[in-house]
Amino acid sequence: MGDRMTVNFRSIFEVTRDEWLGGLKLAEEDIPDVVIMEGSWWRDARQKMRLKHLSDVRELGFPDIFWGRWKDKKVVFCMAYGAPRAVEVSQMFAGLGCKLVVQIGTCGGLQPQLKPGDIIVPDLIRCEDGVAEHYTKDGLTRADPDWVERAANALKARDRTVYVGPHVTFASLFAETVEMYETWHKDGLLSVEMEAATSIAAARRFGVPGVALVVVWDELTAGRRFMDPMAPEDLAELDISNEAVFTAALELTEQST
Repeated sequence: MGDRMTVNFRSIFEVTRDEWLGGLKLAEEDIPDVVIMEGSWWRDARQKMRLKHLSDVRELGFPDIFWGRWKDKKVVFCMAYGAPRAVEVSQMFAGLGCKLVVQIGTCGGLQPQLKPGDIIVPDLIRCEDGVAEHYTKDGLTRADPDWVERAANALKARDRTVYVGPHVTFASLFAETVEMYETWHKDGLLSVEMEAATSIAAARRFGVPGVALVVVWDELTAGRRFMDPMAPEDLAELDISNEAVFTAALELTEQST
C-alpha cells in the first residue's frame, strides 16, 4: 500500500485575529464598539435607511458588512437574514472584541394581545434555528439582562409598546407549521423570528453581551401573515417601530463602554 494521505482539519474557531482583520480590511483601532444586524427581505431599502444615520461609512473586506461612526462610537451594520448569516457577523466581531451585539428585525406574534408595531425584547430565547444550538448547552439563549432593560427603556421613551419575555428563533418562516405555532403559543412564548438566538449565542461564546429588539409584523394567532392586508393605522405603527428599533440601537451604542 502507498503512503497514507494526511489530513489537517482547521476550524473557523482557529482563524487568528490578524487573519480576520486582514480579511475584513480593518485596522485594530477600528474594531467596532457595537455591531447591529437586521434580518429582512428588503435588504437594499433597509440598508440605505440605516446607513444614512452613520458617518464615514465604508464597506469592509467581506461583502455587505459596513463600518461607520455614530457620534464618538464605531459601529458595524449588516443586513443578516437568517441564522447562518447572523452567526458569521456576530462571531467575527465578538471574537475581535466588540462591546455589544444588537439584533433588530421583525417577528410573528404568538400571543393574541400582540399588535403590529409592538416590540419584543426577548430575555430567554428557545434555539430552534439549527445554529444557536451549537453555541449553547441547554438549547436556550439568554440575552444580557442589563441590556434588555436598557433596550426596553429606550423603546418606551419612544412611546412604543414593549414586551419583555420568552421568544423562539426558528430556521425558516417557510417551514413553520400550525402545530409549531400552537406549541409555542401554549408554552407562553411571545414571538418567533430567525436570527436573535444565534446572534446573541455567538456573541456570548466570546463573552460579549447581546440583545434583540424585534417588531411584531405577523399576527399569527389571528392567521395574518406578512402578505395579508394590514389596516392603515397598523401599517403606520409598524413603520414607526421599524425606525424606533434602529434609533434605540444607536442609543444603546452610546452607552457601550
